[in-house]
Amino acid sequence: MNKQYIFVWEPETQKERPIYNTLVKIINEKSLTERFEVIRSPFIGFTTDGPIVRIMPENVIYTRFKPEDVEAIIDAHLKWKRLDKFILSYDNKHLPIPEKDTTSKQFKIVLRNIGYMDPESIDEYIMRGGYKALEKAIFDLNPDKIITEMKASGVRGRGGAGFPAGLKWELTKKEPGPQKYVICNADEGDPGAYMDRSVLEGDPHSVIEGMMIGGYTIGADQGYIYIRAEYPLAIERLEKAIAAAKEKGLLGRNILGSDFSFEIELRWGAGAFVCGEETALIASIEGKRGNPRPRPPFPSVSGLWGKPTFINNVETWANVPVIIEKGGAWFSSIGTEKSKGTKVFAVTGKVTNPGLVEVPMGTTIREIVFDICGGIQHNKKFKAVQTGGPSGGVIPEKYLDMPIDYESLQSIGSIMGSGGMIVMDEDDCMVDVNKFYLQFSVDESCGKCSPCRIGGKQILQLLEKITKGSGEKEDIEKIRSISLAMQKASLCALGQTTPNPVISALQYFEDEYVMHIEDKKCLTGKCRDLVEYVIITDKCIGCGLCAVRCPVKCITGEKRKPYLIDQKACIKCGECYNVCKFSAVKRG
Repeated sequence: MNKQYIFVWEPETQKERPIYNTLVKIINEKSLTERFEVIRSPFIGFTTDGPIVRIMPENVIYTRFKPEDVEAIIDAHLKWKRLDKFILSYDNKHLPIPEKDTTSKQFKIVLRNIGYMDPESIDEYIMRGGYKALEKAIFDLNPDKIITEMKASGVRGRGGAGFPAGLKWELTKKEPGPQKYVICNADEGDPGAYMDRSVLEGDPHSVIEGMMIGGYTIGADQGYIYIRAEYPLAIERLEKAIAAAKEKGLLGRNILGSDFSFEIELRWGAGAFVCGEETALIASIEGKRGNPRPRPPFPSVSGLWGKPTFINNVETWANVPVIIEKGGAWFSSIGTEKSKGTKVFAVTGKVTNPGLVEVPMGTTIREIVFDICGGIQHNKKFKAVQTGGPSGGVIPEKYLDMPIDYESLQSIGSIMGSGGMIVMDEDDCMVDVNKFYLQFSVDESCGKCSPCRIGGKQILQLLEKITKGSGEKEDIEKIRSISLAMQKASLCALGQTTPNPVISALQYFEDEYVMHIEDKKCLTGKCRDLVEYVIITDKCIGCGLCAVRCPVKCITGEKRKPYLIDQKACIKCGECYNVCKFSAVKRG
């Protein structure tokens, strides 16, 4: 009997992995270890609140069940049945949960294998077509033809800058010298982003194969994967994948019997956000402090240890085997005129079904947020979406139907970035959100250049001043002036893009800033110093629930009579506002 694989995904909040542990326990208790193998998966392919279990090769997917339901699911499969109560998909015929089919608008290239195979099995990767592209590159193509295919594909770097990958490869190949290097940037640092981690945990061989094709193309025999140490499972699976590839003769000397030799080593990062910048990353690999340096020379001319080097991020590398296997024209047929292929987004924030989404370039924000991810939680009103992480900008409701591509996002003051997408609703304060991102960027600045080190801190201080009720009209122009100086004078992209969230917020939500400054109000309640909670006597029935829930006991009154809040003692926690069932507490 063929072995069945049970892939398990659980939300990040489930640190104890209750479903995975329960499955392993039941499989062991029932002596089914020869029939079933349980595998933790970083992503199954659906955006839902989980947990999700996929049983292969039948491709039966269960979701929204509890640990106590696990045994019934296993028993059902022992009898070749299925439990329709929890079923989401069977034999690729998707039964929608929630009502709309959440997979119809997705197109899986980067995520093609994740959740469908054991990421620790090189044999399963090969069975799904793995390393065919490498074989084709070595024996059927030559470096010039590979570059032609890469340029024809139109694929651009998915790490944020969007530089044409084929052109980067070509520039590096043209540089003279016997020693060149290939680097995979897996230093994923944006808040809320986990695209690269999921690919490395779920399909490490696709990245290794892509790097090998890149090494063959430019004449490099050494590659490095720079990965943050906070990704232990990704590191573990990369180490196993590298060892398995060497055992199969797919890494090391004379790969597939050819003259091509290539090695890959891991380098762990310490979690410095600035090391996502390529020159800082190179310095870190060299054992130096991760500070950026001026460019030119660019890494393609003088990179790692002064040798020609090209760097792509995880998602870019995962695209390479598919481009070589199916051809640049095929890849170029997906997406828009200038932004080809697909893009993986980690959609988080106030959406009903957060998760990883891979869509063709040109898909609208509305399709991602509402059609794929189920809309805004609790039927709240959509306010904005932040793309590009701390270096990006906010996109308001009026641009919901704008296609997502590099040029479109830049035209409205945001960027693609690595693929983080944080959705905000009516309860989010834009000034408070900007303060969060500025604090992050200030904390992560390497401090090497004054515009970034001083300018970021100055903007943050102005934002803190505004949220505390001490803001002045002139502060908005001060923010704009400092932002312009940072964009022009900062050494690297971190400093140059640090002001982006504030600049875009002032473009679309300046009225919120004005309200914070002139009216000393924050309607969302996020800026506590600007919030006042008042009980509306005409609506209060004197139930006393607000007084019971108040942590500082500043609400007093008699039963069946209007209650009163002592403003001097109130800590602005908002519990009274949240628990009142009669809308008798006003926040203003």
